[in-house]
Formats: sequence, C-alpha cells, structure tokens
Amino acid sequence: MKFKTLNTSTDPFTDLLFNILLGFVFLFFITILFINPISKLGNINMKAEFIITIDWPDNLPDDVDIWVKDPNGEVVSYLKKEAGWLHLDRDDQGTTNDTVLIGTREVIYPINREVVTLRGIIPGEYTVNVYLYSHNSNEPVDVNLTIEKVNPTLKLVYFNDASLIKKDVELTLARFNLDSLGKYTPLRNSQTILTPYKLEGL
Repeated sequence: MKFKTLNTSTDPFTDLLFNILLGFVFLFFITILFINPISKLGNINMKAEFIITIDWPDNLPDDVDIWVKDPNGEVVSYLKKEAGWLHLDRDDQGTTNDTVLIGTREVIYPINREVVTLRGIIPGEYTVNVYLYSHNSNEPVDVNLTIEKVNPTLKLVYFNDASLIKKDVELTLARFNLDSLGKYTPLRNSQTILTPYKLEGL
C-alpha cells in the first residue's frame, strides 16, 4: 500500500509575517490588561443633567442649607444626601468646615456654597428652598441661587437671590417643571415648607 506524503514546506516570509502578527496581537492584549485597571480607579460617576447651586458671602460664619424636592416627593438635604436622582454634593456649614487638611498642612477654603446635582430626569415639578440653619453673624445673609442645565452644553437656566434676616427662616427660591426630555419651564414661586422644623416668618 502506498501513502501519499503531504508537502509541509512553507514560505519563510509567510512564517515571518504570521509571527509578527501574533506579536502585535499579544502586545495589544498586554496593553489592555495594564490600561483597564487604571481607568477603573478613576471611574467616578459624574453624570448630571442639572446643577443647583446656592452661595452666600465668603468667610461668613452662617450656615445656609439647600432643600430640593422632586416630583415623587423625595427631598434631598443635609439630612438625606441622596434622594432619587437628587444628590447633595456639598454641605457647607459656614466657617465650621472650611479647614481642609492637605498632607500635613491646613488650608482654608473660604467659599460658602452648597451644590445639588440632578443625575436623571423625572418629569414633573421641582421645588428649591433655602433655610438659615445658624445665624452667627447677626447680619442679613444674601443668598444667590443658580440652576444650570448640563446636557448637551452647560447653560444657565435660572437665577434668583434673597436676603435671610434671621435664624430658621425658610424661603422657596425656585419652582420649575421638567418634561421627559429635560426641558426646563419655570413656575410661580409659591412658598412651601420642605424642612421638618417649626419655622419662623415664612
């Protein structure tokens, strides 16, 4: 019986190209393995649809709080920093928490500001209140409110200001409606209470 032998000889140039291709594929996978863990370490969810900010004069010892209610009745504040799509990113207490430790050095951050981000759209009515929690200066506290739409580009959609003249005063500075696409429509600022405290002079 005769067996036919196979011709297993290959072109050396073809072998060289194949080995180079394997080398590039190997290097690609090694690169992916090293890059992915680094990118995951810096993967912070900063998604936001709207940014709601209040600020008052720097270096003032007074504590002004922001309270925001969404269409589902969820309320975000320093008492509950996450509520639905609302998130309190910064709770400022006047000069109380202005000192930041960087390494071994203390740095003063004098800006008085509280920030709430809306990280998703719930259609319906939103309410934004400010509340004077502590009033150590015993002077009127001028508060500015800004509402900015983030997507597709950063755009100021609302501004308001007020003067808080005594402790425990709560004021409604904004009421607005969002549709399912995030379209902002301002509403009349009828005063409403969001805090659970017994308040004076609303």
